[in-house]
Amino acid sequence: MQNTISLKEKIIYESMELFSLKGYLSTSINDIMDKTKLSKGGLYNHFKSKDDIFSPVLSEATKIWRQRNLAGLDEVEKPVAKVKKLMENYKDRYLQDKKTFRGGCIFATLSVELDDQKPIFSRELNEGFVRLKAMIRRLLDQEKTSSELRREVSTEAVTEMIFSDMLEPR
Repeated sequence: MQNTISLKEKIIYESMELFSLKGYLSTSINDIMDKTKLSKGGLYNHFKSKDDIFSPVLSEATKIWRQRNLAGLDEVEKPVAKVKKLMENYKDRYLQDKKTFRGGCIFATLSVELDDQKPIFSRELNEGFVRLKAMIRRLLDQEKTSSELRREVSTEAVTEMIFSDMLEPR
């Protein structure tokens, strides 16, 4: 986080850290006010409710996820090597960020708790999971097409295994 960020960005970053650590449902407006050192009026000047903070937090978390996990994939030639690079980035660049995501993968944290409680938010999260799985499967299918991956390998099953591993708490 830079020193020159706006107050609104500060609320987003601090909320992202809290949501990662405590979850969305367990983070109160008072937690956010304490973390940002804002009064209720100062917070509500930027966001009408905690629910209004969710989408900008999810958007920023997605941006960070992309920066950390997709870094260097363009330089990798083979599709399976791209999947390996994605997994390495996830482990070494994304999960190692203990400042922004002290609680681990924010998407895993939020998806578990919001499924029943906030279905609209859960759908937003699920869209990202669907895109990630599609990317992994597309890369595996490309590898299969180039005969580098045996034809009998189920790219759907391998994709699910890789995805499940990514969501496993570390």
